[in-house]
Amino acid sequence: MCHSGDPIQAGADVDRAFRKDNRPVAMLSELVDAVIGADTHRDTHQVEITYPSGAVIRTRTFTNDSTGHAETLTWIVEHAPGPRLVMSVEGTRSYGAGLARAAAAAGIAVIEAEQPSRKTRRGKGKSDPIDAHLAVLFALGLDADKLPTPRADGDREALRILLCARQELTTTATGQTNRLRALLRDGDDAERRVARSGLTEPILAGLARRRPPRDAAREQAVRHGEIRRLAMALREAARALKANRAELATIVDDVVPGLTGQPGIGPVSAAQAIVSFSHAGRCRSDAAFAKLAGTSPLEASSGQTTRHRLNRGGDRALNRAIHTIANTRMRCDATTRAYVTRRRAQGKSDREIRRCIKRYIARQLFRTLTAAMTPTAVTGG
Repeated sequence: MCHSGDPIQAGADVDRAFRKDNRPVAMLSELVDAVIGADTHRDTHQVEITYPSGAVIRTRTFTNDSTGHAETLTWIVEHAPGPRLVMSVEGTRSYGAGLARAAAAAGIAVIEAEQPSRKTRRGKGKSDPIDAHLAVLFALGLDADKLPTPRADGDREALRILLCARQELTTTATGQTNRLRALLRDGDDAERRVARSGLTEPILAGLARRRPPRDAAREQAVRHGEIRRLAMALREAARALKANRAELATIVDDVVPGLTGQPGIGPVSAAQAIVSFSHAGRCRSDAAFAKLAGTSPLEASSGQTTRHRLNRGGDRALNRAIHTIANTRMRCDATTRAYVTRRRAQGKSDREIRRCIKRYIARQLFRTLTAAMTPTAVTGG
């Protein structure tokens, strides 16, 4: 997708400094009556209710099903000292997904607890009650304006499912392509020429229609049969990937209209950006989103050399999507190509230029997604 876009902003490789006032930051413990910690498993959940001080009120084990979730909520209401509640759940996108949805539907604020690190566990041991209490301590140590809320469901979850299916289809098709080329390389001159060429739809259709000679040996017949099977499988995979892309494009256009009209952003990259962004408020700023994407610059200066490098952490799937967008813009977007030429003249390497472009794309994506996915307040007339 090649279009002209907004000019690359000056200083795209440096995160902006945000104004900080002198107001004290409220801790979560100052704003709630109780914190619920949940250590989730396949069959059961360990749940603990504590005061904001961290003192335990009650702890109990519940089954991981609809009945268990209802019993959990009833038990919380019976024993909580007040209505202002927060539930800290480990595994909100895994075994704790059902409990997190039930709690949110009941009006309880849910935050996503990090899995305890080895340092956090040191001296405490390992058990379900301990892990539930560590989920509580994780929540109590948070600023009230920096709560890690669970990722959204709905259209975002539909996109995530389609992206997982696409990854599986692509991985399977790559393995089948390699096997087909290997079989063709062992054949005659005509088959070896096919192996060296691109396996286009007409070539795959021809291979799928082929029949072995009547006097073919068993080894030759088996080989021809496997070539035919792989050719048909690759044709079916191509149709499935095309349908997958079309479905991604439909949902992306509904969620963030116009996103795929920006330079270098196709349905797959746009879908990954939406899935990683999740919802407005997950990332506090474009700098936080850039860190999530692994595109935030890190100091790599030494002596008289002043430079930055990319953060190699973060969501690698999102980083891969932004990398694809950057490469596409560097190849066929006029504004980006002019920026690359100017930065090369300043002595920047292609790697450093790509880093700057990826940081700019992260900022652009954050602003676009925030504007499109922030709920609009409805006022009465």
